Amino acid sequence: MKINLLIFLILISFIGIGQTKKDTIMLYYLGGQSNMQGYGFNKDLPSHLKKFENVYIFQGKSVGDNQPDGGIGKWEILKPGNGTDFETNGKLNKPSERFGVELSFAKKLQELYPNQKIAFIKYSRNGSSLDSLAASNFGSWEPDFKSGKGINQYDHYLKTIKNALSVSDINNDGVVDFLKPMGIIWMQGESDGYNNENVAKKYYDNLNRLMDLMRASFNDNDLPIVIGKISDSGKDKDGKVWDYGELVQFGQEKFIKTHNNTGIVRSTSQYNYSDQYHYDSLGYIDLGIKFAECIYNLNNNKNK
Repeated sequence: MKINLLIFLILISFIGIGQTKKDTIMLYYLGGQSNMQGYGFNKDLPSHLKKFENVYIFQGKSVGDNQPDGGIGKWEILKPGNGTDFETNGKLNKPSERFGVELSFAKKLQELYPNQKIAFIKYSRNGSSLDSLAASNFGSWEPDFKSGKGINQYDHYLKTIKNALSVSDINNDGVVDFLKPMGIIWMQGESDGYNNENVAKKYYDNLNRLMDLMRASFNDNDLPIVIGKISDSGKDKDGKVWDYGELVQFGQEKFIKTHNNTGIVRSTSQYNYSDQYHYDSLGYIDLGIKFAECIYNLNNNKNK
């Protein structure tokens, strides 16, 4: 089933190539766990991040493993509210009072690519891990997941991409859209570094496998990838929330060193936190900017 979905995604991701008239829109995927989902407060946003034109987002419904309706969603113009507690039934989106990296990411991309249309596909899951052994009740991204009904975050990702790319005119302007994949933005790893040393040690291998499959789903084995380096608030009795976070950080750095067209954002170590696990609003704004700058540089180098 997953192989068939991949084949479908590869074919449909280039919808519109044969059309005589089409609109090219740069496409980015945003994925991971809660610090990708976003815990910034809309009330903290500066005015320039509250309204957008020519930036569109499809956010897949975030659900746990073995639930059948993950990944449904609806294309809309980007606005505040795609953070945690965002809801969708596939026909109507209900924005939340929170935001993630998508707003400042979009604004910086618009500065770097003036007059270009931009699209985001976002699917993330609070608390999710790569390894199913660390999933708890949150969910895992393990591609070969077989527990229960065999449906997990990787399947919800595939469904999100399928649903988003099945729409031929995402902005309803009457012109077929060609969504050009530009990169993968990944912010995840805290759950894998929580309290299981063996899981943390396997982070590199698990990340390597998942990113290979995600690149394949966009039909580009050299698609730029930028990951956010996990950090620790220190707001725990022993001064350490992620007991084996350094092992995950090692895996992230190793991934960047061993793969072409990849980058890492390390500024997360400087951010303040709104709670034990999540950055404050200023942190998400800065993280989005750093993601945009990094993915832009990777694409420029790729095209040289």
